[in-house]
Amino acid sequence: MIQTSARLLKLLSLLQSRRFWTGVELARELEITERSVRRDVDRLRSLGYPVHAAPGIGGGYQLGAGKELPPLPLEDDEAVAVAVGLRAAATGPVKGLEEASVRALAKLEQVLPKRLRRKVSALGAVSVRLGDGGGPTFDADALAAMANACRDAEALRFDYSSYSGAASARSVEPYRLVHTSHRWYLLAYDLDREEWRTFRVDRIQGKPRTGGRFKPRPLPAEDVAAYVSQSVSTNAYQFRARVTVHAPARVVSERLSGVAGRIEPLETDRCVVHTGGGSLEALAIHLGFMGFEFEVHEPEELIGLLRSLAERLGRAAGRSC
Repeated sequence: MIQTSARLLKLLSLLQSRRFWTGVELARELEITERSVRRDVDRLRSLGYPVHAAPGIGGGYQLGAGKELPPLPLEDDEAVAVAVGLRAAATGPVKGLEEASVRALAKLEQVLPKRLRRKVSALGAVSVRLGDGGGPTFDADALAAMANACRDAEALRFDYSSYSGAASARSVEPYRLVHTSHRWYLLAYDLDREEWRTFRVDRIQGKPRTGGRFKPRPLPAEDVAAYVSQSVSTNAYQFRARVTVHAPARVVSERLSGVAGRIEPLETDRCVVHTGGGSLEALAIHLGFMGFEFEVHEPEELIGLLRSLAERLGRAAGRSC
């Protein structure tokens, strides 16, 4: 059994990881009785953590935001600095920090008192980053709201603009946020269309509205990142290709982002790339500029186009000599 001090830390971590817990669930996670859970919750409250309790059937515990910061090794100005830094990292150019920053921001803003939230929002509103990362911008509040909804199994409603600019209202069950080098995607189950969909976050208009809680469904794939990559790099296009590239998967992945192709490693010096394009010509140019030797397996029309293009380029090169 976990010792009391360590157990309090684990209880706090559990309350921060999800919006709502029943007493039975917490007792099972901590390997203690529900009575001990109630005592530990009272200890957290005595330390300043705003733990709310709802009695009866369907009741449970929830960590709320207080009038003051709970005991943390952070002063007010430090907490504001951390929150602003996390907002910047969530949409910034530093690879690998984006998803962790959104999760951390969601946890921190959950317990920030209102006076500090206002400071964070004010700083975000007047701050400008010099330079352009080359991709679309995102609202950190919207990202945090989506992260919370994924974590807490809360339905979302939002207005969405498609690739063609068509506007629509969507009601979804959100499950995961996936980040590439320049874009965020929301993997969700579309309740109106009754199927899994991948939404580009920068095409979501305004801050999503939360609805009721839902019972999570099994995910459409064990590897969510690969599933989203397939959706945005291949399935979204009219023309799709499967190609063996004569280079290691690690090297090819440095040339292709998750939205340009899905990569399957083969031997140490080869890999399979699944990609797509709006036209066969665009696919041919995309593959040719990868800079590697490759073999096209499908579609047959692309193979014919590449042969014709190679002959044309060969004639052009011969005439220029």
